[in-house]
Amino acid sequence: MSDKNTPRVGPPTKHQLALMIWLCVFPTLALLNVTLAGWLSPMSTLLRTFVLATIAVPIVIYGLMPQLHKIRVRVLSARSTS
Repeated sequence: MSDKNTPRVGPPTKHQLALMIWLCVFPTLALLNVTLAGWLSPMSTLLRTFVLATIAVPIVIYGLMPQLHKIRVRVLSARSTS
């Protein structure tokens, strides 16, 4: 799948990773808050945070971050070949 002429893209820098995490976490938490607002409203802040984190972390780690890593590799590969 990888071409010998395509440069290898290294892991993200701390700043890139922080941006990628923010790009995944903020929209996920915002969407969950809006979607589950009625169900979450009677809960204490601590319980609401626990529920949101329990739902959001797997979505971000297993669903969104791998896709964002792929996009990052494509963008950086395209930049280095042009």
